[in-house]
Amino acid sequence: MNDHEMMGVALAEARKAADAGEAPVGAVIVDHVGAIVATGANAPIGNCDPTAHAEIVAIREAARKLGNYRLRDALTMYVTLEPCAMCAGAIANARIMRLVYGASDPKGGAVESGVRFFYAPTCHWRPQLAHGIRADESAALLKDFFKARR
Repeated sequence: MNDHEMMGVALAEARKAADAGEAPVGAVIVDHVGAIVATGANAPIGNCDPTAHAEIVAIREAARKLGNYRLRDALTMYVTLEPCAMCAGAIANARIMRLVYGASDPKGGAVESGVRFFYAPTCHWRPQLAHGIRADESAALLKDFFKARR
């Protein structure tokens, strides 16, 4: 599958999160041949865990499946929203080779927004970056979710 199709898998995870009353963010991690290793949907409310962002959920599942905290064989992570500082740190620590995300997050993002984590001199691993893949769909999902709650 290509980036557009894999982001569709992440969007499906985001919809699962929304259906559970969580902010609609989804993630998927694939290996070097494009096979899905792990998926994640936002779950901090349901899990009573402030770290249960979609990226963290997916990284934890991938690490368990691969039997290693370094995910160099899990080449690409797709996530519907620009990762926050916590998730960017986890991505760096997991050594994910490539990060692809949909919508930018000027308020909470830490890749192209905010602290720009991967560009900090204290960041020891920087994945290849691609963004804007299905960004309009990702942003609309978030906007509609929060609009319905206001």
